[in-house]
Amino acid sequence: MSKIRFQTDGAIAMIRLNRPEKLHALDEEMLAGLAAAVDAVDASRDIRVLLLGATGERAFSVGADILAWTSLEPLDMWRRWIRDGHRLFDRIAGLRQPVIAVLNGYALGGGLELALAADIRLAAETAQLGAPEVGIAAIPGWGGTQRLPALIGAGRAKQMIFSGQPISAAQAERWGLVNEALPAETLEARASELAGQIAANAPIAVQLAKQAIDGGGGNLASTLEGIAGALSAQSDDAAEGLASFRERRPPQYIGR
Repeated sequence: MSKIRFQTDGAIAMIRLNRPEKLHALDEEMLAGLAAAVDAVDASRDIRVLLLGATGERAFSVGADILAWTSLEPLDMWRRWIRDGHRLFDRIAGLRQPVIAVLNGYALGGGLELALAADIRLAAETAQLGAPEVGIAAIPGWGGTQRLPALIGAGRAKQMIFSGQPISAAQAERWGLVNEALPAETLEARASELAGQIAANAPIAVQLAKQAIDGGGGNLASTLEGIAGALSAQSDDAAEGLASFRERRPPQYIGR
């Protein structure tokens, strides 16, 4: 059975982690499967919202599989594990489509970092969120030291990371780490409802709003150049520039 499930329902896509027997601990196979599913979302003009969740009720993800990464040589940690995770999570954060993380249980370590890459987080009231890495002499390795303080402030992020202690969904909601803490039995329905509300709106406007809020997701030049290029390409001057090139004549620009 695949460790990653990917399906679409009209304009809404769902990626589910599917390793419930290991509480969806992330290994290299799962990172590769996530990357392939994210590529499919990015390539689609029809998908307007991505839901990111997990099968079962116990966990969203308890983080990186300790047996997977502790078996790596230090240089392979640098070459592959850390870099692959960063590339994937950055790609999720940089998707033009809004991403909603659906946290049905534990979101710890790399699982929390995966949720942080989403735009919106909905959590079951029974969920716990934490960054326990210091307990095994490690630190957050997939963007947690940057995304967590950006979301909840440096002081609260330091409390979570330095203590390694998880917080409840209710506390996460108070801190702004999750948008809504909900009864577990209503979580999936609420996620679908919110995704539908977003998908019903003008997709280009939603996607441009996301980029404007994120400031380019750390790549402001790419965002500004992309938006400016698309705007310029729709102008009469752009049509004249192309026509003059094809006809081998000087362009006659009119400024509109």
